[in-house]
Amino acid sequence: MKANKYWKTNIRYIGILLSLWFLISFGCGILFVEQLNLIHIGGFKLGFWFAQQGSIFGFVIIIFVYIFLMNKLDQSK
Repeated sequence: MKANKYWKTNIRYIGILLSLWFLISFGCGILFVEQLNLIHIGGFKLGFWFAQQGSIFGFVIIIFVYIFLMNKLDQSK
C-alpha cells in the first residue's frame, strides 16, 4: 500500500513539473513571446531570452526541484 502511494506521489510530481516545463519552454518561448518582448533584459527582448536560454535554465531548475522532492519523499518512506 505504501508503494502505491509513493508512485502516485511521484507521478503527480512528474506531471506538475512537466506542465511547468511546457509552460516555460512552449508558453514563454512561443505563445506569450509578444507580451514578453515588451520587457528588455540586458538589451535583449525577454521573449527572445526565454526562447534561447530561459527554457534551458528552467529545465535545469526543474531537475533540481525534482531531486529535492524525491529525496524528501524517499526520507518520509
